[in-house]
Amino acid sequence: MLLTISTTVRPATDLGFLLHKHPDRIQEFGQSCGVARVLYPEAGEERCTAALMLDVDPIRLVRSRDRSTPDYTLGQYVNDRPYAASSLLAVALADVFRTARTGRCDSRPELAAGPIPLEITLPVLPCKGGPELAHRLFEPLGWRVEATALPLDEEFPEWGDSRYVRLVLRGEVRLADALNQLYVLLPVLDDAKHYWVAPDEVDKLIRAGESWLAAHPARDLITRRYLGRRRALTRTAFARLAEIGDDVEEDLEPPAEEDPAAAPAIAPGGNGAPGEVLPAGDAPPGGEGQAGPAGAARRPLNTLRLEAVLATLEGLGASTVIDLGCGSGRLVGALLERPRFTRVAGVDVSSQALALAARRLKLDRMPERRRERLELFQGALTYTDARFAGYDAAVLMEVVEHVDPPRLDALERVVFGAARPGHVIVTTPNAEHNVRYEFLSGMRHPDHRFEWTRAEFHAWAAKVCGEYGYRVEFLPVGDDDHEVGPPTQMALFGLASAAGGLGSAGGSAGPEGPASAGSAGGGDD
Repeated sequence: MLLTISTTVRPATDLGFLLHKHPDRIQEFGQSCGVARVLYPEAGEERCTAALMLDVDPIRLVRSRDRSTPDYTLGQYVNDRPYAASSLLAVALADVFRTARTGRCDSRPELAAGPIPLEITLPVLPCKGGPELAHRLFEPLGWRVEATALPLDEEFPEWGDSRYVRLVLRGEVRLADALNQLYVLLPVLDDAKHYWVAPDEVDKLIRAGESWLAAHPARDLITRRYLGRRRALTRTAFARLAEIGDDVEEDLEPPAEEDPAAAPAIAPGGNGAPGEVLPAGDAPPGGEGQAGPAGAARRPLNTLRLEAVLATLEGLGASTVIDLGCGSGRLVGALLERPRFTRVAGVDVSSQALALAARRLKLDRMPERRRERLELFQGALTYTDARFAGYDAAVLMEVVEHVDPPRLDALERVVFGAARPGHVIVTTPNAEHNVRYEFLSGMRHPDHRFEWTRAEFHAWAAKVCGEYGYRVEFLPVGDDDHEVGPPTQMALFGLASAAGGLGSAGGSAGPEGPASAGSAGGGDD
């Protein structure tokens, strides 16, 4: 198996720093199925190419199989695994480029943090779905895709094409993102894995796809194929994606490629997502959404969270809003749909997130009158920025938990001290509710620096109020479990110096309307 990664960034040999592999050496890495080697066919100032070669030992691969499922056919020794990219190559890539996938490079931190010109080539790639599927999966990620079907036999063109393609990807992409995309999408294209799909595969998928999967238009197909169509794991992954990002659609239809005759019965009106496959006795992971009327599907938590924030902003009478940490722009888009919000801004530290937001919002063809109400820009919430000021309300929706605890003071100073909007809405996971999520171990997202209990969130809010002259009310989002509380907790801050109270704080996502936990911290009531 062969994978090459080329760049023309100057100097191109900096690719060695980003991959943590020296261009002057051939390095070997033992794998369960053989040996992976990294070498550089070319390493110049203008162009540098790194090659990952996986030499598969079919005998070792056979001996590593589960002996409870013996295979006596010749096909276990004679097959396409030595030369066709598959999950074997994805696992080797994850192992060999482990540090590069994190985006860490102490020698070239700025280069590792931003997009660089890349060309990735896979000479032989099994692709169940043909070249069209390769375009469908990679083009939304910003790649220019060249996928060429390989003939069964060049001497007999009448035999038609094989299931393999030659894939070339070109574009300006952050190297860590490119590696993580390949790690997920190689087995998705092959629609097969050489190892048992265990529950920890959900964590691997979320970790590798954290910056792009939630917004991908083919995320349901990707998730199902990556998890080997294991329904329980797939439902858990959908719930996790709805938890960690605000970009998962409410309706996740089963992929059209699946054979309806072979599929289990579709629940006509159960508790799963519309059209979700539910085996007998199965139920969706607890707490993933809000149950509606009898027979209706549960509503994803990210939808409830968005609705709660919008209703609260409308109840406050805010007309200018800034979304601090806007991600791919779901809240920004919802605000623009409501004419009452005359000025809307979205800010994020990630240039890729802003690019996704521009694509989601169709910025290139947005009507001029709507475009005049919108501002998207890059910025860090831990550094004072004059562009953050001048808004009626600011929203930090699922943002604070991504900030290192030592940097929280800086965020508080920037948002509550310098920008100082009339109101601030903060939503964050309720750590106590995590016990309601099946298969979840640890935090809900690999990038979370912490997750607060309700008491911890209230204590933090009281501290902010005392230092910056705000008052606060607390509202549940999602089912308010009588034992562990709601899945998401929301705090509505208002300047204590403003006349009257915090205003109408409607929009609680619970079934009984807003529920305030009272006020905390500084200022007079």
